[in-house]
Amino acid sequence: MLSCEGTGKNIEQAVENALFELKASREDVDIKILNPGGFLKKAKVLVTISEDAREKYEKKEKLKRQEQEETKINVNVHEPKTEEQKSKVKETQIEQPKVKVNVEKPKVQIITDEEYVIAEKSERKQYGLEEKEYKTVDAEKLIKDILEALDLTAEITVEEDDKFIRYLLTGENLNDLIGHHGECLYALSSFISAVCKNDKHKKVVLDVENYRSKREETLKALAERIANKVAKSGRYYKFEPMDASERKVIHTALQNDDRVTTMSKGEEPRRYLIVFPREYKE
Repeated sequence: MLSCEGTGKNIEQAVENALFELKASREDVDIKILNPGGFLKKAKVLVTISEDAREKYEKKEKLKRQEQEETKINVNVHEPKTEEQKSKVKETQIEQPKVKVNVEKPKVQIITDEEYVIAEKSERKQYGLEEKEYKTVDAEKLIKDILEALDLTAEITVEEDDKFIRYLLTGENLNDLIGHHGECLYALSSFISAVCKNDKHKKVVLDVENYRSKREETLKALAERIANKVAKSGRYYKFEPMDASERKVIHTALQNDDRVTTMSKGEEPRRYLIVFPREYKE
């Protein structure tokens, strides 16, 4: 089943009911409002698996049908067909004598966390599975090497909080590090974060000329304009593909807006965000 109609007291509930029937996630479907509902009327929507996710759900349906067919075949093979066959089966069935066995319950040994760690290390050593020491890459040195390779000069400032270690670059002719809508900056930041692990388990984030904060303010203003447009027209709005951090800014900016709701669709790096009317009030 690749599409389903859902009903509810409002649009949101109708969508949830349809998603439950399809056993699908919101990111994998397209939503069409058939009836907004109203006074004494239920809302009605048509939820359809999107083209980009259709293959995945078709495979699930095919596997489910194959399992059902295999189950039917196994039952038909082992089940006696005629009365003669049934009687032969009964003749071959011999009642097994009941034997009472006294099973001694195993004794449970309680050990401390410290003893467990010591025992685990000893066992790993016994089977030659000693933990390897991996070399760490210094993020600041890597950034300097990248700048040198690109023949660029920048001042690097490091800021740290509970979750992030931020490397802020300032200087001249750094626009190429940002790219169109920050594409180069986000890609480079993801690469550095993946390569440069730290013992504090904090995520490494790269920023150039405070682009992230400026972009965040721009996205908040854009989100407000789009919300007004969607609420006024009653039609959804689809953004162009964007980085996860930018999608989060828009999600957060509109999460308390009663007029609209947001969701992300597609696969990285072409994942995008859409804004559509939250519900039609009764």
